[in-house]
Amino acid sequence: MTISGMTGFGRAEGALGAWSWAVEARSVNGRNLEVRFRGPPGFEGLERAAREGAQSRFVRGQVTLGVQAKRAEAAGAVRLNLEQLERYLAAGAPYVASGQAAPASLDGLLALRGVIETTDAVDDPDAQAALEAAMAASIGLALDGLAAGRAEEGRSLAAVLDGLVARVGELTGKASALAEGQPLLIKARFEKRLTELAGEAASEERILQEAAAMAVKADVQEELDRLRGHVDAARGLLGSDGGVGRKLDFLTQEFMREANTLCSKSASGALTAVGLDLKATIEQFREQVQNVE
Repeated sequence: MTISGMTGFGRAEGALGAWSWAVEARSVNGRNLEVRFRGPPGFEGLERAAREGAQSRFVRGQVTLGVQAKRAEAAGAVRLNLEQLERYLAAGAPYVASGQAAPASLDGLLALRGVIETTDAVDDPDAQAALEAAMAASIGLALDGLAAGRAEEGRSLAAVLDGLVARVGELTGKASALAEGQPLLIKARFEKRLTELAGEAASEERILQEAAAMAVKADVQEELDRLRGHVDAARGLLGSDGGVGRKLDFLTQEFMREANTLCSKSASGALTAVGLDLKATIEQFREQVQNVE
């Protein structure tokens, strides 16, 4: 298995009897799982199916799911709105009585807005349940398509993140090699400075004592060990299944903490340069991790 991204799209269509529908599901990055649903009136039960379906498949991301449904016109129930018809007749009666208008014809009255009404309501409870079940199945298919899209993004992300983790490992090894020369470099600098200040009065013993104390403060072995451990942890997470985005985000903070300390303890331009490369690589890693579920 591999990590999953948070961006994707899925679509499914279906039909039953006089009804046909289309379902679209899409998602973008999000710190938590947020599901937004929009469906046809009269099918309120579909929102529950959408939410439960998303929760069973995803851990993070903003998921938007919409259902558009229509019923064949010939299948819709037709009703004559007598109240609306009476309003039209009452409004026109004075004009007919005064001779300003001719009496309205039946086809003219029926063509007026609101006189003829059609409804998409499903009167049979069993038919309604079957229709909702079929739409819910299409919701599941659309969410499956969305999950496949997010998995595809995850495979692309994994390749990028693997490369960045490998780069962090390489730079850590380079920093380790440079760090071995820090004690001698610190001693030489301190000896030079002390000689400039104290002249020949500066004893070798004093130089060694002070340089050793400074070398302890500048020791970066713990930071390097933790960086190696974080590299192993990152590789383990990238090879695991499920939502690991939050763990990777936390690990990125730990990476940066060690890189910052490495730079602050550096006694050479070369080690500082490697530390800055580490920070730049870790920042790239952090940006990509924001897309991981």
